[in-house]
Amino acid sequence: MRGLDPVEWLGWLATAVFVASYRFTDQRTLRWIQAAAAVLWVGYGLARHAMPVVIANLLVAGMAVYSSRRMRPDLSRATDGGRSRTS
Repeated sequence: MRGLDPVEWLGWLATAVFVASYRFTDQRTLRWIQAAAAVLWVGYGLARHAMPVVIANLLVAGMAVYSSRRMRPDLSRATDGGRSRTS
């Protein structure tokens, strides 16, 4: 039985990070972890010369970062005890 080459390890690491992202209940954290996994997949795709993998994961990473930055802060963690401020 042969060992995994470094590129295969990268693919398995990307898989593990993506799956682990679902352990996070905070949506921002989940999206940042998924963005990190997508970046790992980009590295894998580049190493394998698989442009569909590269492009798809660049899009996933970009959308994960974009959506996490557009999210409102979790009001339950706000210093006002979760009360929203209205004018």
